[in-house]
Amino acid sequence: MQKNEAITLGRDCDAILIPSGTPITLPEGSIVYLTQALGGTYTVNINGNLARVTEEDARAFGIADPEDITPAPADTGTSGNGAVNEELVWEQMKTCYDPEIPINIVELGLIYDCEITPLEEGGNQVDILMTLTAPGCGMGQYIAADVQRKIESVPNVSRVNVQLTFDPPWDQDMMSETARLATGMY
Repeated sequence: MQKNEAITLGRDCDAILIPSGTPITLPEGSIVYLTQALGGTYTVNINGNLARVTEEDARAFGIADPEDITPAPADTGTSGNGAVNEELVWEQMKTCYDPEIPINIVELGLIYDCEITPLEEGGNQVDILMTLTAPGCGMGQYIAADVQRKIESVPNVSRVNVQLTFDPPWDQDMMSETARLATGMY
């Protein structure tokens, strides 16, 4: 399957309208164009509008296995000492993407803080402070949920708290050099 190839949906497909964050259903038989397939989520163009589709609904595209487009996260292994490998937390966040920009949220500079705290009852809590490229973006809760779900898969993580902030407001200077080069914003 190629980007911008016409795809006829084989069944109804739940999606989120970008950038409003409004849930919609793409009806069976609709023609969509895949614009982005990164990190287990898909952005499609339908009638000039963008919509985000989760990995679970990728079968509506006729994909037998979502891994046909999105590779599985690297094997993270387990830690016998109960500690969380912070590098693995950051690697998981690098698999989260803004649905309109084909660059991960870490390279975009959306992650302001990552703290790992051992819990008295065992396990660890990971607290993430992040922002969005625009305060009015309705996709915030979906991106934050993606971050939470992926960090929960890291060994020895018991709880994840993702908080959105707009202080300081994001600007393109927060992007990594790699992200600025990829977008031409240097």
